[in-house]
Amino acid sequence: MTQATIQRTAIVPDNLAGQRFDAVVAMLFGEYSRSKLASWIKSGELTLDGRTVRPRDPVRGGESVALSAVETVQTHSEPEAMELEILYEDADILVLNKPAGLVVHPGAGNPRGTLVNALLHHDASLDKLPRAGIVHRLDKDTSGVMVVAKTLPAHTRLIEMLSARDVHRQYLAVVVGAMVSGGTVDAPIDRHPRDRIRQSVRDDGRDAITHYRLRERFRNHTLLECRLETGRTHQIRVHMQHIKHPIIGDPLYSGPLKLPRGATPELIEQLRGFRRQALHAEVLSFAHPISGEPVRCEAPPPADMLKLLSVLRDDTRQHED
Repeated sequence: MTQATIQRTAIVPDNLAGQRFDAVVAMLFGEYSRSKLASWIKSGELTLDGRTVRPRDPVRGGESVALSAVETVQTHSEPEAMELEILYEDADILVLNKPAGLVVHPGAGNPRGTLVNALLHHDASLDKLPRAGIVHRLDKDTSGVMVVAKTLPAHTRLIEMLSARDVHRQYLAVVVGAMVSGGTVDAPIDRHPRDRIRQSVRDDGRDAITHYRLRERFRNHTLLECRLETGRTHQIRVHMQHIKHPIIGDPLYSGPLKLPRGATPELIEQLRGFRRQALHAEVLSFAHPISGEPVRCEAPPPADMLKLLSVLRDDTRQHED
């Protein structure tokens, strides 16, 4: 068990005037749960213009929000020797390529074999940081680039940058349907009202924006390049389902498998055997949290996605011939 001091400030945007304080801080400090923010409001560690206010009190716009709290870190995680593909590392941060199938945080059913365990083995000092320095996560079966803080100043600054949308996150997604153009999905997301495992588009959800463009078009599928403007749980997966182009293999959001008419035997085998969402975090770029120098890391798609794309190309060519 360790403790970490959290110091954050923000200015309430004028367009949020009249909204409840607890709703506003959920937007400004979206990396923390609403229950955690509520406890900090109640304890006086989260203030508005230096004053302790109630969660339901409205804001005017332009006020200063300050968070000064001590977070107790209880990962109970043991260092575990695991191979990590590190793309960049210095004294303050490291950037890695997470493989599909690797759980990020320990939890019920996954006490070991997680990215946190591997990070603690790689650098024991990470046990002094919240969540071993992890400032954002990828779903278990999503592969690709992640940044991890190695110092508290870098951790604080990276969270601020993510909240301010100053980190460029670019993904590859293979979706169902031959799309004809790119676009933007601007649809709020929150937990599904009945299924607690899933997220869904909801009018009362948190703002969520995904930009997408066509990278490659196949006969019945499309390779998309997706850019996150916000970072909600399952955001790309939910947004692609929302526009009726779910991600291939997504166990939560793609629905029953529908084989395209005239699919080659190889494509049928691939679609039936691809048991994870075909989603990969391809690029992560940002200003270094301490030096300010540009950092850009890219990870190529993993072998299973490359094989899927190859079979989709072959199927498309055969039908063109």
